[in-house]
Amino acid sequence: MTSPCSFPPKPTVPPIIHETQDTNIPPPLPLNPSDFALPSPPCSLQASAPLPPLPPPPPPPPSAVEAVLPHVYGLKNRKLLKEALEKAGPAPEGRDDVRRLLKLHKDRFRSDLQWILFSADLPSLIQEGPQCGLVALWMAGALLSTPDSVSLERLVQVAKERGYTAQGEMFSVADMAKLAQETLGCQAELLCGGLGGPNRDRVLQHLITGHPLLIPYDEDFNHEPCQKKGHKAHWAVSAGVLIGVQNVPSPGYIEDSELSGLFHPVPGAPHQPPSFPEESSPGAIFLLSKQGKSWHYQLWNYSQVQDSNLQLTDFSPARAADGRVYVVPAGGVEAGLCGQALLLRPQEGSH
Repeated sequence: MTSPCSFPPKPTVPPIIHETQDTNIPPPLPLNPSDFALPSPPCSLQASAPLPPLPPPPPPPPSAVEAVLPHVYGLKNRKLLKEALEKAGPAPEGRDDVRRLLKLHKDRFRSDLQWILFSADLPSLIQEGPQCGLVALWMAGALLSTPDSVSLERLVQVAKERGYTAQGEMFSVADMAKLAQETLGCQAELLCGGLGGPNRDRVLQHLITGHPLLIPYDEDFNHEPCQKKGHKAHWAVSAGVLIGVQNVPSPGYIEDSELSGLFHPVPGAPHQPPSFPEESSPGAIFLLSKQGKSWHYQLWNYSQVQDSNLQLTDFSPARAADGRVYVVPAGGVEAGLCGQALLLRPQEGSH
């Protein structure tokens, strides 16, 4: 008896011989179509529930026009960045960002004060390479009522032609002032001696009137001012200020619709400027600022910005070793940036 698991002996396969074969072998019979019929499925499958329908075929790959936008950083891809931002919605206004920051960082703002926000909306532009100063100047140009819009490319071109920069970097506030006057047709006042002392009230009054301020400082990992001796030198533009007061002057101010204790000047209505807090009063003044690595506003403690601006003394060792050419004025970073800022105003009669 043959075991169920055994197999019959394999037939012997004749060798292939390349010789003339017998021509009397009859031709093969025609194929029967029934030989190609699929066998019936086993009974167990026939008795089971019907198979689920096949999933729909995957969608075709997107066309070149519908391709997903890549992550974009920099000047050369600004069109793609602009498209991505437009799809994501409009850039936040100053008031919206201030509300967000006040809610997010409640511990930074004194609860014993009422707050008045003076703000002007700035456009946003993401920088490429060491162009933070020129990006800040371009953003500030939106508040200067210049007759013609000046592109960032134009600012870079003129700065290179005048010898102020090699690749977009700006290590001289004095050169930035001359560039602003030439390209934006505005007034530019070079502020020396830091943001404290007598300069403090001049800066605050300048911002209250809606004019931009360009500030060099050391940038921390979160874009806020820090103290790195100039190794992280960066530029920002301030377009407003948040001032803490004991009592809001009346009339001329209205309380925010979402946050109690936050007030705004009524547009077009005369209002009395608030009394500025004493310089010894900590945490009562915050600058509303933007810089070229984010399209969000930030609120920076005034004394934090002041301290960062006053310690810009050294050129970054990393930049000195990267093999690139940078234009640094005589006297180095300290002579070009330390304790300096730029007050920009429209030309008289331009309004």
